[in-house]
Amino acid sequence: MNPSLKLDPSSRRAFIMRAAKTTLGVSLLAEADQAFGASSAVPPNVKGRAKSVIYLYMGGGMSHIDTFDPKTGDTKGAKDLIKTNVGGIQFGGYMTRLAKHADKMSIIRSTTTKNGVHGPASYLMHTAYEERGTIVHPTLGPWARHFKGPSHKTLPSSVVIGQGTANAGFFPPAYSPVPISDPEKGLQSAETGLDGAHFNRRLNLTSRFDQAFLEKFRSAEVKAYTELYDETVTLLASKELEAFDLKKENAPTRERYGRGFGQSCLLARRLVQAGVRFVEVYFGGWDMHAGIDDRMNGLGTALDQGMAALLEDLQQQGLLESTLVVVGTEFGRTPGINENSGRDHHPRVFSTVFAGGGVKGGYVHGASDDKGYAATESPVTVQDFIATIGAAMALPVHEVVMSPSGRPFTIGDRGNAVAEIFV
Repeated sequence: MNPSLKLDPSSRRAFIMRAAKTTLGVSLLAEADQAFGASSAVPPNVKGRAKSVIYLYMGGGMSHIDTFDPKTGDTKGAKDLIKTNVGGIQFGGYMTRLAKHADKMSIIRSTTTKNGVHGPASYLMHTAYEERGTIVHPTLGPWARHFKGPSHKTLPSSVVIGQGTANAGFFPPAYSPVPISDPEKGLQSAETGLDGAHFNRRLNLTSRFDQAFLEKFRSAEVKAYTELYDETVTLLASKELEAFDLKKENAPTRERYGRGFGQSCLLARRLVQAGVRFVEVYFGGWDMHAGIDDRMNGLGTALDQGMAALLEDLQQQGLLESTLVVVGTEFGRTPGINENSGRDHHPRVFSTVFAGGGVKGGYVHGASDDKGYAATESPVTVQDFIATIGAAMALPVHEVVMSPSGRPFTIGDRGNAVAEIFV
């Protein structure tokens, strides 16, 4: 069997929703980690305090100039710059609510990448590695599961809301994030039409078949999928399933977050509050080659409302200090407005944001030039960005882990955490 066969991300969705299918042909990481002269500790100048992470991913390439690194002059967007609640820090004019929360944020204005193609650039922003045909790399949720174990006895350790990346890479399939396509529907137990006794009899029968199969075909892959099946059945029958149900929230709270993206943010808060360690919220549509002002009026306003409500809610719930909120995207957009009143792909510099989870508030790291064209101070690579999230979670970002094919990997692909943003 090829140890680097890819696990189709959609198989996880089908498995969770049906809780009945078993798919074979996935490789597992050897349990024994090996280090080759690399330090396995969290960077000594970083105090990793985040117990959970909410990664807000802006799919398509969010314009840094219209959001967190606004400029004056001919590269300025349609809206004027606005002041925030921190002196000397300004945001784009669409970020009116978030401007009141700059004191909670560390804004990195010098994030840079070399890839300007959506798929590969997005893959990089989730794994720190370039996409290869021979292997799938883990995202941060599975990395955290590997080093810290399950975050909850019943709930999954990681969840992806929307069209984000939902696979475990070369880790066991049970490490895969649970995908939620629609926050309004959450994760629903299937309607079987069976009472408890009938359902239990079917489970017992299935267990007997599984045991017979395991005895005949002994392999780690089969065992891993059997364990995943058992975990899924436990979740779908548990009270903890309510964490996925937005109907448990009152109307004023739901209205404060806004629809669409906002409801995904609210679900993310519910999940980390219940014990899920890593939640990605995917928010697409940022590929604004045309009509950027109209598009920003929609998407920018939704980001502004949803993220502001999330920060407020986490603080009110006493969760902000233990929850890291991150904003990422695959690249920025060009300073110049094109003939279609849009901005094109721009990997040379873009902005990322960190809030809560032990990072400084009211802090700007790095800078781009006065046009927003290139990083001029303290450039931060994608590898550094991923390593920073890992360090915030107190993960050993430099510890080497061997894939089934015998290749060494680390969180962040040898990137260095941006220590300056931490308290």
